[in-house]
Amino acid sequence: MSIQWFPGHMNAARKKAAETMESTDLVIEVLDARIPQASCNPMVEQLRNFRQRPCLKILNKSDLADPHATKAWLDFYNAQKGVHAVALSCKKPSDVAKVPGLALALAPHRGVPTKPLRMMIMGIPNVGKSTLMNALLKKRVANVGDEPAVTKVQQRLYLGKNMILVDTPGMLWPKIAHPTDGLMLAASHAVGVNALIEEEVATFLAERLLLNYSKFLTARYGFSTDGIDGVSVIEGVAKKRAYRLKGGEWDLEKAAHTLLLDYRSGALGRVSLETPASREHLLATYVPPVLLGQGKTTDVSQGEQGELDPLPRQ
Repeated sequence: MSIQWFPGHMNAARKKAAETMESTDLVIEVLDARIPQASCNPMVEQLRNFRQRPCLKILNKSDLADPHATKAWLDFYNAQKGVHAVALSCKKPSDVAKVPGLALALAPHRGVPTKPLRMMIMGIPNVGKSTLMNALLKKRVANVGDEPAVTKVQQRLYLGKNMILVDTPGMLWPKIAHPTDGLMLAASHAVGVNALIEEEVATFLAERLLLNYSKFLTARYGFSTDGIDGVSVIEGVAKKRAYRLKGGEWDLEKAAHTLLLDYRSGALGRVSLETPASREHLLATYVPPVLLGQGKTTDVSQGEQGELDPLPRQ
């Protein structure tokens, strides 16, 4: 399953972001700590690198992510030139309070009344940008919702006399190159529901969980994971929760939705779907789609059944 989601307003947002970047001193990029690189928009990288702007990468929802994987990601990003990464939860005021100081450290020549620090807050949909804005300004200035792409236009706001914040709409990119990235984004609720099939996304998620977090599945749902696959996980959830359709068959759609909600809310435990090592493996083994037969395409790196790039065990 290849997931692509790029509504028209995102193209307009990309063009506006390119214009605003010219008068920006610093980019604050909000990532999902459970999928940092999958949630890192390459368009943001291109825009800020073209203008040579430093970047504060915020790995948000770190309270939901595997702390060992998060540490590896912080080391990965902090080794990059012009980048400082921090893991936090935008829902915790004490975490958000650190952000202005970290931003000033990346642009020490700004941050005074005559030269306020101009910052763009960027990131994919539903990653927590609006929550960060509201927490920084200590009032509701941006809408927060459970669905992706709540923010549609830029907002320019003042943080005291010395800082200017520009909140940008959540943007994906026109073509997600790696199918597993699309599935991780969908599992983490960064993609509109009209662009995915929940059972397929949940099956992918279940396969990831079986690799490294099988104990979480057993603890949450009460079944053994020995020798089972992702489809069997969905079936197991349906049986344990007694989800049945009117005809008596197991309601796999409801079970898939339950698994996704439990992952997104943290009810399963602290889970990360990728690490720097798994990303390196993906890039080393990925083969772009090739033509087969009558113009059909397939991704040979995934195999017929959508084989996953392995996530190193913790």
